[in-house]
Amino acid sequence: MLGHVTQFPQQPQRSPFGGHMVVCGDDALARRLAVELRYVYGERVTLVLPPGRDDRRPELPLTGRSMAAALFGRMSSAMNRTGGAGTGTGGAAALGDDTNAGVEAVRITEAAEPSDEVLEEAGVGSAAALALVYEDDERNIRAALTARRINPRLRLVIRLYNRKLGQHLEALLDQAAALATPGLDQAALDASTTVLSDADTAAPALAATVLTGSSKVIQAEGLLLRAAERTPPGEGQIADPGLCTLALLSSTTHDPAGTEGSDSSGAEGPQLLPDDRQLSDATDRGTVVLEAISQAGPSGPPTRMGGRGAPLSQVFSRRLRWSALGVGLAVVGLAVASTLTTGDDPLHAAYLTLLDLFAMGDPATGEPTARQLIQLLSGVAGLMLLPLLVAAVLEAFGSIRTASSLRRPPRGLSNHVVLLGLGKIGTRVLVRLRELNIPVVCVEDDPDARGIAVARRLHVPVVLGDVTQEGVLEAAKIQRARALLALTSADTTNLEAALYARSVKHDLRVALRLYDDEFATAVYRTLRTAHPQAVTRSRSVSHLAAPSFAVAMMGRQILGAIPVERKVMLFAAIEVAGHPQLEGRTVEQAFRAGAWRVLALDATPPEDRLPDLATPSPVPPDRPSGLVWDLHPGYVLRPQDRVVIAATRRGLAELLRRRRNMAPR
Repeated sequence: MLGHVTQFPQQPQRSPFGGHMVVCGDDALARRLAVELRYVYGERVTLVLPPGRDDRRPELPLTGRSMAAALFGRMSSAMNRTGGAGTGTGGAAALGDDTNAGVEAVRITEAAEPSDEVLEEAGVGSAAALALVYEDDERNIRAALTARRINPRLRLVIRLYNRKLGQHLEALLDQAAALATPGLDQAALDASTTVLSDADTAAPALAATVLTGSSKVIQAEGLLLRAAERTPPGEGQIADPGLCTLALLSSTTHDPAGTEGSDSSGAEGPQLLPDDRQLSDATDRGTVVLEAISQAGPSGPPTRMGGRGAPLSQVFSRRLRWSALGVGLAVVGLAVASTLTTGDDPLHAAYLTLLDLFAMGDPATGEPTARQLIQLLSGVAGLMLLPLLVAAVLEAFGSIRTASSLRRPPRGLSNHVVLLGLGKIGTRVLVRLRELNIPVVCVEDDPDARGIAVARRLHVPVVLGDVTQEGVLEAAKIQRARALLALTSADTTNLEAALYARSVKHDLRVALRLYDDEFATAVYRTLRTAHPQAVTRSRSVSHLAAPSFAVAMMGRQILGAIPVERKVMLFAAIEVAGHPQLEGRTVEQAFRAGAWRVLALDATPPEDRLPDLATPSPVPPDRPSGLVWDLHPGYVLRPQDRVVIAATRRGLAELLRRRRNMAPR
């Protein structure tokens, strides 16, 4: 079954030197990726989706094909609005025709499995790149092995949750490509197979939504970038621009009826990579500034709640520890009293007190009254010690028996994050939050969910139950939480949880995972209208992850992405050679407002560079190395330079498309 999308005005033209792109998947990421490749990069796309029920029957849910067609239709309508009415379509395409006015349309096919026949029918044998983004890792691996056999030169982008398996698979497929095509250069071999995880890509951005101050940190390929939101300066104050200003926030951020910060927000919405004139005209807007850029060491493992330095807290309860402390203080007090009343040596007095405590001493007959009184009090303390020891033994055995059980939220917990959903996305976000030492309470209705074992290992409290049921969020201490992060796979569940949480705590910071853009816009405006004093964010995992997969299909990898309201800014390291927009220009001249900005220069000589920025290259001490982030605006970019840039989706697409167009026939 085939579907086609008509042309829209001002669409970027496909390069005549490359093959088409094939996307195979079964969820929102596949549809988003196809949209990204089609409408941002101007590529011909074949989208393979699993079959569903007949979408011509309105009483049944939309199939994957009809959902994709609806998404393409909304994107085409949006582009028509921005492109204006003056650009014609050049005539309607006939059904079954793959081109429209010289630009090939998206082809949508349905298949239950990405078998040999399905991949060959999709044109994998002549395609430039194939993205396998099924939710099932095993299905992606099988299809990748088949595709590599069909087309050894094919660029593969594979979605895998298992990181270690992904590294081994990438090496295996690269080795197969090298053996099948001996003349393949190293740069092409490095880009021939890319394994990505949508969970890893989106987790930092999702975790950043619940942080006070909206600090955004990207750590990838050994590079650390930190951006932060700044409020508009007061009268007579000058805003701190940081290293540079990355974005202007919406002018109606605090207006309940204002824009929602998406691509359709117009001039009032966020502006990425503004120039000096835009900055001077928007002094009343908040900004996102780059605070630091440097090379970073490997990130440490996530910490356990409770800490490794306090093992007793994992075995004995707080009441038992306080009781033990009380008995200890009583023993010390009795020893001091014995020393003061009898004039005995302190050590000997403590020894006698312990003998009395354990009923091992002789009766103090014939002794002074003070000594006899102390012995009686020591006996009483000994009676208190016996049940304490029994309780300690029982709790120790109970802790060992329940070491594999889940923790419950502590009674005094506050200022924590309530995380709903421990699937792939929720698990990665949980690990990220614990790396930042943020206390978390998780809510999950499936005791066998993927993230339960991770939460148990990190000693994170978990509430098992349906979040839509009364009392579940209260058990997670939502009334004392700093934020709610709703990451279940159901939009309605996330919305219901957010509404209920806001009814409990009106100023709660809320971040929702929502797929549908129109639904997210309506939710965003409604929540902000009802609770203007609280922070509301809506995020789409596929929207955050799709740019990374699209760039990988073009033969590059981005360092990371940060959300600016409902837009996305990308960071990438690219070679200057082959980019006429950069080569031979000064840093100031290379900057294009709303498209890209050069942030830093890798000063390591080309012959000493590693393939990525993972670690500083070992170079002689008399030669420059490392990142230079305080570049002079007059520095002329040379072909051998490698730079770190911030770019919009369309800006990075233009850089990659221009370079591909310059490739020889």
